[in-house]
Amino acid sequence: MYTEYTTKRLVLKSLKPEQAPQVLDFYLRDKELFEKYEVDRLPDFYTAKFQKQVLAFEAKMMKQGALYRFYVYRKENQEQIIGTISFHHISHGYFSCCEIGYKFSSAFHHQGYAIETMEKIAGIIFAELGLHRIVAWVQPDNESSIRLLERAGFRREGICREYLKLHGKWTDHAQYSLISSDYSSEIWRIQ
Repeated sequence: MYTEYTTKRLVLKSLKPEQAPQVLDFYLRDKELFEKYEVDRLPDFYTAKFQKQVLAFEAKMMKQGALYRFYVYRKENQEQIIGTISFHHISHGYFSCCEIGYKFSSAFHHQGYAIETMEKIAGIIFAELGLHRIVAWVQPDNESSIRLLERAGFRREGICREYLKLHGKWTDHAQYSLISSDYSSEIWRIQ
């Protein structure tokens, strides 16, 4: 597993703790959008110190093969993060699966960057890690995320009732999956 990958237009990198200011800038630019779909933030989440700790933790988890996070940059501007994608809850053996999560700055929505990233990461999960299944969870009203998953070949499997507590309320989430046999040259163009 490498710490940097490229696609036609993008660079996907795992970051070091000293790059925390870039990560903080990314979260602050779309704070309201990201918070809408995620658990409540810890009080010091929006500090460089906290983000530095998160990056150190993620680096440790990557070494253990437990979690992989990549920050997404356009090739022409590798100082500004436009998105992030991670896969976690990695299970080998009989399950051979992982869960995937992603977010992109609103200024870069509807430009194909998310699908380009998703396609590259799915290829890494299937080819490099040899996993069989990728699972994604999405709130049923998050139409943009659902469109992305479906465009990437994920299939809806059903609703998990009261799956996650968001902002003090238990929320349903739809489960989507992509399995390695779904992997085809028609869907996966960016390898």
